[in-house]
Amino acid sequence: MYESIYKQIIYILFIYMNCILGYVVMAAQAAKTVLTLDAEAVRALKVGINFVKNPEDRKCFIIYKDQDGVRACRNQCKHQGGLFMKDIEDLHERTVRCTKHNWKLDVKAMQYVNPPDSFMQDELEIVWKDPSVGGLELVELNPPDPWLTDPRGAQELEAGEVTITYLTHACMQLKLGQRTMLFDPWLTGPAFARGWWLLHQPPEDSFERLCKADLVYISHMHSDHLSYPTLKTVSKKRPDLPIYVGDTSRPVFWYLEKSGITLTNINVVPFGVWQNIDEHLRFMILMDGVHPEMDTCVVVEYKGHMILNTVDCTRPNGGRLPTGVDVMMSDFAGGASGFPMTFTGGKYTEIWKAEFIRNERKKLLNYKAQLVKSLQPKIYCPFAGYFVEAHPSDLYIKTTNTKNNPDDLNALIKKNSPGITTWTPKPGSVLDLGVALKDPSSIDAIRESPNSAKTYKDSWDFSLYLDELSLAIDAEFFQHKSWIPFYYNWAGFKNYNLVIRVIETNDDFEPVFGGYDYLVDFLDLSFPPRRPDRAHAYLEIKNRIGVMRHVVKHGLLWDNLYIGFQNRISRDPDVYHHRFWNHFQIELPTTGPDWDLFLQKL
Repeated sequence: MYESIYKQIIYILFIYMNCILGYVVMAAQAAKTVLTLDAEAVRALKVGINFVKNPEDRKCFIIYKDQDGVRACRNQCKHQGGLFMKDIEDLHERTVRCTKHNWKLDVKAMQYVNPPDSFMQDELEIVWKDPSVGGLELVELNPPDPWLTDPRGAQELEAGEVTITYLTHACMQLKLGQRTMLFDPWLTGPAFARGWWLLHQPPEDSFERLCKADLVYISHMHSDHLSYPTLKTVSKKRPDLPIYVGDTSRPVFWYLEKSGITLTNINVVPFGVWQNIDEHLRFMILMDGVHPEMDTCVVVEYKGHMILNTVDCTRPNGGRLPTGVDVMMSDFAGGASGFPMTFTGGKYTEIWKAEFIRNERKKLLNYKAQLVKSLQPKIYCPFAGYFVEAHPSDLYIKTTNTKNNPDDLNALIKKNSPGITTWTPKPGSVLDLGVALKDPSSIDAIRESPNSAKTYKDSWDFSLYLDELSLAIDAEFFQHKSWIPFYYNWAGFKNYNLVIRVIETNDDFEPVFGGYDYLVDFLDLSFPPRRPDRAHAYLEIKNRIGVMRHVVKHGLLWDNLYIGFQNRISRDPDVYHHRFWNHFQIELPTTGPDWDLFLQKL
């Protein structure tokens, strides 16, 4: 009897708590009507795709109508916010094409079909009006802006109280009262195996600044932000350096244990929650809308003054960001991808690549300028793009992979938004926020580095890092061809109609004597001697042997090959296979292959 009563009480409490949680969720989400159509406008909707503008703010929406009903979304691509237009190749009037990068959206399913198997579109709610009135409303459900939680009024800053010092690439040092904070310290060595090298020479005391920091924010696991060569040096001097990262589904420090580097004070924090450092300083990490599994950005606040760093995010926080911040910084350069520089065959002529890159850089420049205009920061700084393909074997990439000039972006911003102060940083240059807010034209607002300071690197210790990569070539398990099925079974990607051919090459992408040349059929994860007779997608990937074997040996992500320009790719048909690349660039197991076990079972 008592047990039955007890169960009933527990059940009532459970229902009660769920109701409370439901009210909390509802209270935490704001509903906004973004478009209203009267009965006549609804009747005018054709079967298929409709582009409809709100006459008040000129925002455009896509409404899809068929016998099953109506679905709707903003006319905005999830990738980089481009506008959709009618897809002339679609005979069924279900898809639209982005004018920026040709992404295609199936509006009936609200699913992107190019790249295939990738993202879902954010859908708007359809609210039908009373039948006697007719018509409908498109409603957007928005979460609250978390940075508005516990608002603090801006206090006056003294000269020298808040300073921002540029070190190199994406690494900034913030002095915030008595505290110092660093972003993304990449101070030495290459990134993406051997593909990227620092363009700017960090100030001589950069490592000292890093070791003395009160906190370090690392935005994501890409090696131009999470630099293991840098952290190796730091860990010897200060292993308890406080490091903060977002709680991404792929842990930022997934490789730390295998790296052999000892860091004892890594803090994984939830998204959208203030992290209080002292009475004046706090920060909040936000996720990327396109790559929430790995990319993050950060808002730092000191005495009510906000600094927004969107880093590499494609759609930082899904496009919802604080406006009117004191300082905004973001990437600007482009060129952080193997496409199209590493692609060969078909349309990928040098003329096509040059035209594509020119157009892409222009689009990125306009996108960044428009984003800055919409957010209206008081000061804007382009950063996180100062890298170079410095190794002599990558001269082709260095020549082909042209990047945006930060001065060009700042000039465009000044043209569109004359009231925004812009800053093109040089290593060691300092922005004094208190001075800049009072008088942006003051010579003390931005102090440039001394004339004697070196801006650009002109030498890199190539051999130290390339020799380390080459050590993997002679690993014992590579003497046995059965390493191939062992590795790809460990990787765990299958049930996808794609066949790849992998060829190990030298630095010039010519096959090497004794290197492997093999096929993988991901439909059933088999390793056939020749391509199957059935219809299938096909990739041919030539990988530099040292980098490929280093990646295989340590179970590393294929970003080292793809973003690091360490391969050459041809494909038939010419389609981006999102599921394949997403798996090998993000979703590989966090525990590497057990090669000792492999050798024991031979």
